[in-house]
Amino acid sequence: KTSRTSSKPPSSDRKARRDRAKPGGAKAGHKGHSRAMSEDADRIIDHHPDQCLCCRASLSSDLAAETVSEHDKIELPAIRPLIERHRRLAVRCPSCGTLVVAAVPDAAKGTPFGPRVHAVATYLKTFQALSYERLQGAFANLFGLNISQGGLMNMLRRAQGAFAAECDKAVAALRRAKVIASDETGVRIEGSNAYHWVFRCAEAVVHQAAPTRGAVVVRTLMDGHRPDVWCSDRYAAQQGHANAHQTCLAHLARDVAYADEASEDMLPSRLKRWLQRAFALADGMETFAASTIAGKRRALERSLDDIFATTTSCDLARDIQNKFRRAR
Repeated sequence: KTSRTSSKPPSSDRKARRDRAKPGGAKAGHKGHSRAMSEDADRIIDHHPDQCLCCRASLSSDLAAETVSEHDKIELPAIRPLIERHRRLAVRCPSCGTLVVAAVPDAAKGTPFGPRVHAVATYLKTFQALSYERLQGAFANLFGLNISQGGLMNMLRRAQGAFAAECDKAVAALRRAKVIASDETGVRIEGSNAYHWVFRCAEAVVHQAAPTRGAVVVRTLMDGHRPDVWCSDRYAAQQGHANAHQTCLAHLARDVAYADEASEDMLPSRLKRWLQRAFALADGMETFAASTIAGKRRALERSLDDIFATTTSCDLARDIQNKFRRAR
């Protein structure tokens, strides 16, 4: 099995892909492409010829010139932290002799790290999925800024507040949606096994980390809301949360792909073609007329009835046939 025909991760396909891979590089006759010039240059340096290649005469730099070619040289600026030190001073009052100390400035309250440092830490940790150890190394090596892993963790906790309002909006949209799709996968969180749940509706996508794969995650997030339709795989914890359940056809397509490759029976191939027709209907739902949709749906139902009525001696084909029966 591969990631295309099972739940195995794509990284497990690497050796099989390498054995079948074609040589890299551009194909014969491919038209070459060069990097586009930057629209805004920070500095322009003109290069004048200083001697005629024909007669060896000296050429003045104030002669009229035309641009023959342009070439960009790109470099990142040197990056170092900008440290602003605030000092509280005390002075002796010349009138009464009292020692007066300046008030504690706002900069001395809370974290010493500014919003840009918080933003970079949040981006590298969440979007680039760096571990705390690698995040600590990135700040030290790229920015010359030494931050402990505990400091980085506190930084991310403080940054959560900036996303709270939008998170609440996404959850609220989910709790009023009529159609919801969900899936989950195993992840490692701070050295422990956990699960990454994803819930999607027309208005929002909600990601939820949880220590369990149980249905309690769904019930807690939905807070009593029961949509019309719930779309998911056949895992029991993701079923029973709506008035109707739609089995995820992408999961079924993955099972069919494996059965089609491993079995010589024609039934998986027929199911594969049936799924292709179903996906084509789904893609055209917003453009097809209602009568066209109804006709195509009836044709799919009749075709599926014929597939279910087909007998097979192949255990793998029979298994995928039964999966479709249960999902119908």
